[in-house]
Amino acid sequence: MTPEEFRTAGHALIDWISGYMETVEQHPVLSQVKPGDIAAQLPSSPPAAPEPFSDVLADLDRVIVPGLTHWQHPSFFAYFPANSSYSAILGDLASTGVGVNGMLWATSPAATEVETVVVDWLAQLLDLPARFRVGGAGGGVIQGSASEATLSAILAARERATAGATNHTGTLGNLVAYATTQTHSSIEKGLRIAGIGSDNLRLIAIDDAFAMVPSALAAQIAIDKADGKVPFIVVASTGTTSSLAFDPVDAIGDICQRERIWLHVDGAMSGIAALCPEHRWVLDGLDKADSFCTNPHKWMGVTFDCDAMWVADRAALISALSILPEYLRTAAAEAGAVIDYRDWGIPLGRRFRALKLWFNLRLDGVAPVQAMIREHVAAAAWLVEQVRADPRFELSAPPALNLVCIHHVAGDAATDELINAANATGQALFTRTVLNGRSVLRFCIGSQATRQHHVEAGWQLLKDLAPAV
Repeated sequence: MTPEEFRTAGHALIDWISGYMETVEQHPVLSQVKPGDIAAQLPSSPPAAPEPFSDVLADLDRVIVPGLTHWQHPSFFAYFPANSSYSAILGDLASTGVGVNGMLWATSPAATEVETVVVDWLAQLLDLPARFRVGGAGGGVIQGSASEATLSAILAARERATAGATNHTGTLGNLVAYATTQTHSSIEKGLRIAGIGSDNLRLIAIDDAFAMVPSALAAQIAIDKADGKVPFIVVASTGTTSSLAFDPVDAIGDICQRERIWLHVDGAMSGIAALCPEHRWVLDGLDKADSFCTNPHKWMGVTFDCDAMWVADRAALISALSILPEYLRTAAAEAGAVIDYRDWGIPLGRRFRALKLWFNLRLDGVAPVQAMIREHVAAAAWLVEQVRADPRFELSAPPALNLVCIHHVAGDAATDELINAANATGQALFTRTVLNGRSVLRFCIGSQATRQHHVEAGWQLLKDLAPAV
């Protein structure tokens, strides 16, 4: 492809993306294809010669789009939002275009310094505690996902608890971690990857709101210490996946500080709500945390992948993850004058992800995101009132922010059938979870295209499909 061909194709692709975003509502939310349908439309052998870009673009519509579940659809009420704004798409395109590897400051100083600055901008916008800000012992970094942030926190906590011994002896059997049944599955996965294992994860009791009970945490820590175990990390959630429960971080933080245990706070979706001053309560107690993460690629519109992670003291994180062969040594790093982000996460290679956050904040600003969050929270509050007024339904969890958990009073079978029937229409998409042993429909309002009338239509769909009591 020549530069001129690239320009022509690039303009056509930008037009295609704009058209897709503008017409996404016309597609069924859930892909209607069957297993193997997409592969059957692709040749079994690679092309023998280059094909015209027009053919590739046509196949985006013919082959790819029918196989998409449309996360940008305004009636996508499943899982969590994954918003993609025009400004962030442009930043992602620029990042791909310059094609740098930001593993070291020296490999592209702009990739490192822009990341440091924009993550600190976000810390200011969220009003994070000073301990996470640039200039002190802590700081921020962009990870690929909250799962990567969690694993990084586990490794840093392991490093601090063992004074680095586990990087030499491999003795991990005495380390124990703490979470709840509502904590994201990435916690257990991270413990497996870190060599600590699922058996050393303690699941702490939850209250009626599905939040961790601090007294139960303290009691379990005492039991483990008496048994010769070494408590090393607690993972608290500010908005769990299943029910959007908020663990009492402040009380948990008191316990962790007293016992010298690393506290990681996972605010993957809901942490972004703190962009609105009235929702800053979602970060209560964060001044006692050792690490925190939230995802601009969920409720903020910064194209996936972009997880912002902060640590109060970067020393343990760097110690856990830094390997320094001769070919990566630089004078600037050895003088302590720069950050090498390869030491802040799992991979060595790093894309210039900061550009999409930089573009987003500069071109759109935070006001549109604040307005979107407020509109979604208001729509969820409206939905809660509708559920309470309909005798066929009941709330399965205390409502919070943009998630409403709904159960059909006829039981699990009726709830499951309702979810399946609604999703099969293609008009909306919901996710099933289980709370207190019961099937639950999650109605998550988070797409940047979602307006009140989409929520009303989604609720009407559920009412039309739900059986009478």
